[in-house]
Amino acid sequence: MSLKIIICIKSVVTSAPEGRVVRTMDNCILNPFDRPAIEMALRLRETEGGTVTAVTMGPETGTIALYEALSMGVDRAVLVTDRAFAGSDTLATSKTLSAAINRLKPFDLVIFGARSSDSDTGQVGPQTAVFLDLPVITGVKEITRKGDELIVERHIDEYSEKYSLRLPGVVAVHPRAMQPRDAALSMVEKAFKKDPIEKVGLKDLGISSQGLGESGSPTRLVSMSKIKRKKKCEFINGSPEEQADELVKRIKSGGYLS
Repeated sequence: MSLKIIICIKSVVTSAPEGRVVRTMDNCILNPFDRPAIEMALRLRETEGGTVTAVTMGPETGTIALYEALSMGVDRAVLVTDRAFAGSDTLATSKTLSAAINRLKPFDLVIFGARSSDSDTGQVGPQTAVFLDLPVITGVKEITRKGDELIVERHIDEYSEKYSLRLPGVVAVHPRAMQPRDAALSMVEKAFKKDPIEKVGLKDLGISSQGLGESGSPTRLVSMSKIKRKKKCEFINGSPEEQADELVKRIKSGGYLS
């Protein structure tokens, strides 16, 4: 039996903003923690057959992540976008994603990356699983098929665990689970020649806006600022002998060596 897989990805900002996040085509990329998750989905499709659908929630900049996923080889791309979703925290995001995933039924497996590089909470995958009322396993390093179930290997701290997962289910992939493939130029061209990315809004999901977006988010980012580093790196010029002499001199003058 082939697998119908949904991979949830995110377009992340490349630098820490000085205030409210403004996403543009110039400052967004595919979340690097999603790349191993996409690779796992593609390998499962290659061994078991089936389809892989990429889903992301956000403004138009989300198409950046979707086109990269298409270039890697996913079959279908869906952008969940609406002004009603703006300002969502992880809980409101999970509510929206769960509604979008339910719209794509039937499916066998929903895959998430471990976390996103621009917020680093790791909450959306497990929270979405709760809204879907599905079992979830995080820290996943390997998945193999055994009949109607999946054997899932999970790495956490210094331990390796194996679980039997009944389908449908949800997994979040360990950042070092596997090396993601590079998109060939031919695949990039093919991605942009595919059918247009599907756009899904609030009306399409058939749900109320209550509990969504900024007004439905019980947490919000109050402020963001860069951490000031006290340590600094300085290069010592000269020949190796001169560098060694200068280094010893500085160590002595600093009182680290008598």
